[in-house]
Amino acid sequence: MANNADNTCAWAMKNPLERGYHDAEWGVPVHDDTKLFEFITLEGAQAGLSWITILKKREGYRQAFEDYDINKLAKYDEAHVQAIIDNFDVVKHKGKIASVFSNARAAIELKKEFGSIDKALWQFVDGHPKVNHWQDMSQVPVSTDESKAMSKFLKKRGFKFVGETICYSLMQAVGMVNDHLEHCPKK
Repeated sequence: MANNADNTCAWAMKNPLERGYHDAEWGVPVHDDTKLFEFITLEGAQAGLSWITILKKREGYRQAFEDYDINKLAKYDEAHVQAIIDNFDVVKHKGKIASVFSNARAAIELKKEFGSIDKALWQFVDGHPKVNHWQDMSQVPVSTDESKAMSKFLKKRGFKFVGETICYSLMQAVGMVNDHLEHCPKK
């Protein structure tokens, strides 16, 4: 098939926000710790919801969570949850909001142990993106051995909302795996 806009991954064709995210970010390798923490947060927030819901609230998340400054977020606790619910356009789930603060504390410890969030996460693909060759979205898995291992690893270190499916979505989002379909122009 020719590489043109009509061959873009079908999930990205429903909404301009999804299309922009697909074209500019999804599957592009991310090694910046702040950006990686943003995606840990957003993927956890998405659990049980559609990705477009999260994309529409992305700016609200950046505002609510101090542009993902883990040192600031690590100082927050459950007392800050209601203020975020009341003042920011985020998913109004107390557990998901509170997890950002505990995940920030866990991320600080992860950085101490591995030197960076980047090194800790990218070890699950040996530091290099895994490029898959799917023809149809039905072939794309919801989890893999690597995402299961990442989930176990993160949970052991105190992270929340990091199940194996969330971890696989994280791996796709930050380019650890490239799941653009073979005919997609972004492949």
